[in-house]
Amino acid sequence: MAEFTFHHGGVSVPSLDEAIAWYGHVLGFAVEKRFYIEAARSHTAMLRKGPLRFEVFEVAGAAPLPEDRRHPPRDVKTHGNKHVAFRVADLEAFLVEMADKGADVAFVVREAFGKGCFIRDCAGNLIEFVEEPEG
Repeated sequence: MAEFTFHHGGVSVPSLDEAIAWYGHVLGFAVEKRFYIEAARSHTAMLRKGPLRFEVFEVAGAAPLPEDRRHPPRDVKTHGNKHVAFRVADLEAFLVEMADKGADVAFVVREAFGKGCFIRDCAGNLIEFVEEPEG
């Protein structure tokens, strides 16, 4: 089987500049490069935080995010890609940091199988954060 590693996740947003500012302020991503994709009519940015990359698209004439895609329990009832997830060392500390930064926390899970949360970016896209013990 061919070897591969994860490269990036991607989201479409109504405002590239607003998303760049949000991902920088809330999650600490910086612009790696900006470019235009002619075939998609998309102003695009690749954001980076250490080894993590996130591609953000502003596409002319794009439809807004449907309301059900903004709520994790409803979102999973529609086929298709759902979200990207990142590991955090301490969910409770992460939630305090997100509150301090004014992030929109959509859903928090504290179950026997694990702890995590979903936040919404400035366009309503869901991003998951999971506290997973090392080892």
